Amino acid sequence: MSRKLIRFDWAIKKVLRHKANFGILEGFLSELLRFDVMIESILESEGNKQDEYDKYNRVDILVKSQQDELMLVEVQNDSEVDYFQRMLFGVSKLVTEYIKEGEPYGTIKKIYSINIVYFGLGQGKDYVYEYKGEFVGLHEKDILIPTTLQKQNFKVEKISDIFPKYYILKVNNFNDVAKDTLDEWVYFLKNSEVKDTFKAKGLDKAKEKLRYEILTEEEKKMYDRFQENRRIENSVSFTAKQERNVEIAKKMILAGSKDDFISEMTDLTLEQIEQLRTGKE
Repeated sequence: MSRKLIRFDWAIKKVLRHKANFGILEGFLSELLRFDVMIESILESEGNKQDEYDKYNRVDILVKSQQDELMLVEVQNDSEVDYFQRMLFGVSKLVTEYIKEGEPYGTIKKIYSINIVYFGLGQGKDYVYEYKGEFVGLHEKDILIPTTLQKQNFKVEKISDIFPKYYILKVNNFNDVAKDTLDEWVYFLKNSEVKDTFKAKGLDKAKEKLRYEILTEEEKKMYDRFQENRRIENSVSFTAKQERNVEIAKKMILAGSKDDFISEMTDLTLEQIEQLRTGKE
């Protein structure tokens, strides 16, 4: 029987940083990246220095693997129009922070940027996106590949293996039908629940370690407060969105737009639009 577990973003802040719980995050990273990940340590990250709003909206964790790779996992709850640019900034910052002055560029660590978002980032129907950077010839259309010496020195097969890898999980796009083990993780990220039939790496540990009832009394208070603040943020965000949609609908009415089109653009019902037309909000 499945049961509700604590949210993954709160677990990142309070539970997954303990060495005894590394297996949960290792399982998630292994399923997403398609190779076994072993965590060496948790490093200081930007998410540990947040303002009052960010505490409930965004959290991240920076992992160093036993292969000396850096993996930045970030959870973002609310919409942010320049989120792609922030992804780029976060990775660029890591590149410069984790190379010592005077070291050769070949010592730059491989970086993975994993972004779990609960809002409509960009336009796309999928729920897991992977950025694959390749150098493609403008004339020959061939893909630039490393030399034999570069392959040997840097342990890579493709030039894209040197550059940062970006992943975006648009959790709300997932239809709750788990067809493989990565889907099982996305299901958990969306629903805070692990079904008994799930076999994905790390989820067995999540089911054991992320139960609300095993939290200390102090942790329960912190989690309850976190949940309440999220509900308040969601309510405020929803109200603000509704108010914006009403203002947009009024302008579209004045511009002569049809009700069906207004409804499609604003998510207001036809009844609500009719009330706006007759001056009854």
